[in-house]
Amino acid sequence: MKLNKYLFSTFIAASALLISSCSDFLDRSPQGQFTEDDNPNALVNGKIYNVYTMMRSFDITAGTPAIAIHYLRSEDSEKGSIPSDGSDVAEMYDDFLYTPTNGLLGSYWGKNYAIIYQCNDILDAIAEKETAGQTETEDIINKGEASFFRAYCYFELLQAYGDLIIARTPLDIDSPEMQKARNPRTEVADFIIDDLKEAAKLLPVDKAISSSDEGRLSSEAALAFLSRVALYEGTWEKFHNGGQNTERTKDLLNTAAQAAHDVMAGGAFELFAPQELGTEAYKYLFILENEKSNPANINKTGNKEYIFTRRHDPVINSIGFNITQGRLGNALYVTRKMANMYLQSNGLPINPQTWNYTKVDDEYKNRDNRMNNQLMVPGQTYWGTNGGRIDWSGDAAEIANASHRNFMPQTGTGYFPHKWCSERDGVPTGMEAYDFPVIRYAEVLLNYAEAVFERDGQISDEDLAISLNLTRKRINPEMPDLTNDFVTANNLDMRTEIRRERTIEFFDENFRIDDLKRWKTAEDEMPMNLTGVKWKDTDFESRWPDASFKDKDGEGCIIHEKGRNWHEKHYLLPLPTDQLKLNSNLKQNPGWNQ
Repeated sequence: MKLNKYLFSTFIAASALLISSCSDFLDRSPQGQFTEDDNPNALVNGKIYNVYTMMRSFDITAGTPAIAIHYLRSEDSEKGSIPSDGSDVAEMYDDFLYTPTNGLLGSYWGKNYAIIYQCNDILDAIAEKETAGQTETEDIINKGEASFFRAYCYFELLQAYGDLIIARTPLDIDSPEMQKARNPRTEVADFIIDDLKEAAKLLPVDKAISSSDEGRLSSEAALAFLSRVALYEGTWEKFHNGGQNTERTKDLLNTAAQAAHDVMAGGAFELFAPQELGTEAYKYLFILENEKSNPANINKTGNKEYIFTRRHDPVINSIGFNITQGRLGNALYVTRKMANMYLQSNGLPINPQTWNYTKVDDEYKNRDNRMNNQLMVPGQTYWGTNGGRIDWSGDAAEIANASHRNFMPQTGTGYFPHKWCSERDGVPTGMEAYDFPVIRYAEVLLNYAEAVFERDGQISDEDLAISLNLTRKRINPEMPDLTNDFVTANNLDMRTEIRRERTIEFFDENFRIDDLKRWKTAEDEMPMNLTGVKWKDTDFESRWPDASFKDKDGEGCIIHEKGRNWHEKHYLLPLPTDQLKLNSNLKQNPGWNQ
């Protein structure tokens, strides 16, 4: 990956915007301008605040192109394109065409590198102050923040493109580094890890962050992200090289486990599981706004699970489009494969060949409660922002106000998503204001469990008790713990169950395709037909007669899409064409020259 003339113009534009957005991550509006005359440290502060703004404005964390690249093409669910997406996005959604000329890929490259440039500029300025003996407390925090964001952007690019050019300083158009070859993936990963270790040392712990700085990065955020990076790279190297641990993979996995454990031991975060919300706590975690967004009158301050977020406010920084109505309208096609992943309430996988599917809701009975939290159950009532809850009584008046009464699927796979669907009544289009979790505590727990298992080839019941079983039982208090004896007695596979838990917990959160890539299972999983509900010989035949024209498989299940393929080249994306033209030492990723 490379900095170039095209990117340089982007960098100049970005660095000219030395406007303080706010210290509350991706939330409040700009507060004015900093100059060196105002305060010797103000210019550095202004630049770091601008990085927070760039992360928000460029949709690096939660929006197109990040979602298109890292999420919306997998096998647990799929988003089809719509006319407003444009040809570049449609190609990615519908046909898995990531061409070198795709404008979205070029934009993703440029936006990440724009932030890297800004971070390098900040780090250079602080280094000059360190040399002059003028370092202030805020400089230490700013250095930690710049190191984190540089690492974050490099990791996003690493997942997409593999080898990258490492830029440690802001480059100008004549810098020799502008014409160098890419650094190997291992060097890039080590560079990212070093940045995150530095950030973890420099940033304040969460409890030390003042209310006026709420939303800024914490030491725990750096450690949590370090656990992600080290786990991803440890498993990438392991499974792309025969599935056996090397000393390097062991070191990476140990780093992941230790970083996660440090966050767990710190005690600043916990899973969101208010007693008042019972088995629906998971659902309300993702739509938490104010006291009117849930029946327990909890607001965002009651959420101790989110470690770092893309924050939203209904007035200052709204989401901008109606996620709720999109989900309720089946904007995401959930597959039968995903539905089959949910365990029974007894902790065992279902057997699709023997399960009773006669009634349209039979599939949802006696299952992991996250299934009912994440998907819409036929026959039930649902509320949205256009027809929401009134007083949470469930009385006749409230039911009459519901957006979906006696819900029945009539399109797509027959499985409808419900995660991210607000129930707060009367929210204008685009004014939903729940936060998007960039890093949440559940990930730390599951990173720990997977890292320990892949490092050691086993995991103790004690380690499962402090990690995976906490997410597994958050809204399933009666479900048996996952233990070694339980796995043995029921002829299960521990790795499969660890991966299952991750898939279920993080459904619809931008993890799945990158997980398949690092486990090197995409060539097995991605070509499968995307299937939907079992239609033949069930009540769907009479309740959804239009589906009679859809193709069915041998089990009588709707075939939503077939003929999918996956090639080895898809493990990495193609470098943008304009970058290759500007630097002759850049070489295209394997398989993308045809």
